[in-house]
Amino acid sequence: MATQDIFEKLKKLQKILVKKYELEKKKEEAPKQLGSQEELLARMKKEYIEKNNEYEEVKSKVAQLKFDLDEAVKSREKGEKGMDDIQTHREYEALEKQILEATEKETEVRKELQKEEKLLEEIKDTLKINEEMINSQESDLAASKENLNKELQKYDSELTSLKKDEDKITPDLDQEILFKFQRIIQRNSEGIVAVRNRVCTGCNMILPAQFANIVREGDNINFCPYCSRILFYEDTGNEKDFDPIISMDDAGSLADLDDDFDDEEGYDEEEREEKLYDDGDEDLENEDEDLDEDASDADEDDDERQEEEEE
Repeated sequence: MATQDIFEKLKKLQKILVKKYELEKKKEEAPKQLGSQEELLARMKKEYIEKNNEYEEVKSKVAQLKFDLDEAVKSREKGEKGMDDIQTHREYEALEKQILEATEKETEVRKELQKEEKLLEEIKDTLKINEEMINSQESDLAASKENLNKELQKYDSELTSLKKDEDKITPDLDQEILFKFQRIIQRNSEGIVAVRNRVCTGCNMILPAQFANIVREGDNINFCPYCSRILFYEDTGNEKDFDPIISMDDAGSLADLDDDFDDEEGYDEEEREEKLYDDGDEDLENEDEDLDEDASDADEDDDERQEEEEE
C-alpha cells in the first residue's frame, strides 16, 4: 500500500478512534454520577432509622408516664374519698399525707408527660419530613438510573457503529503501526499531524532539515522525535530553509517509538534531583571560594591601614 494511502486511512481512523475513546470514557464515568445520589439516599435512610428508634423510645416513655399519672390520680382521688370516713386524728394525718404525695406525684408526672409528648410530636413531624425527602430522593434516583440506562444504550449503539467503521480500515494497516497509533491517540488525541515549514503541528517543534525532507518525500512512516506522532508533509507554498537542529540519529522512527514511550513512563525523578543537588553543591563551593578570597583581601587592607596609623 502506498504511503499516501496509509496516511489517508490513518486520518480517517483518527477521527473514529478519538470519538471511540471519548465515548468509552463517558461510559466509564457515567455510573459515577449516581454515586452522590445513592450516598445521599443511604445517609437519609440511616438518619430516618435512628430518628424512628428515638421516636419509639419517647413513645414508650410517654406510655409509662401516662400510666404513672393515672396511678397518681387514682391515689389522690381515693384519699379524697376516704376523708369522709375517717374517725381518728391519726387516720386523718395518714390520709392527708397520702393525698399530698399523690398530688405532688401527679403534678410532677403531668409536667414530664407534657414535655415528652411535645418531643414526641416534634420527632413525628421530623420523621414525616424525612420520609417525604426519602421518597423524593428515591424517585430522583430511579429517574437518573433510567436516564443513565438510555445514555449507556446510546453509547453502546454509537460504539458499535464506530467499531464497524474501524474494522473497515484496520485490516489493511500494519498491526505494529496500528498499535502505536492507537496508543498515541489515547495519550494525545492526535496520532497523525502535518509538517508545515519544517514544524510539527502536533508539538510545534522545529524539525531537523534533513529529517523534514525525508518526511516530505513520503516514502516511509516517520514519527516526530519530540511528540512521537506520525508525520505527513503538507505544502504551504512558503517553505523555509533552516540549518539542522538535531542529527538524524535523534530523528523519530517506527523502531524507536517504544523507547520514547518507555522514557516517558520510566522517567527517574530521583536522578534529576541528584543532578540538581550536585550542581547546587558545586555552585556553593565556588561561592565559598569567592568569599574566602574577599575576606583575605579585606584582612590585607586592614593591616595596611593599621601600619599607616602607627607611622
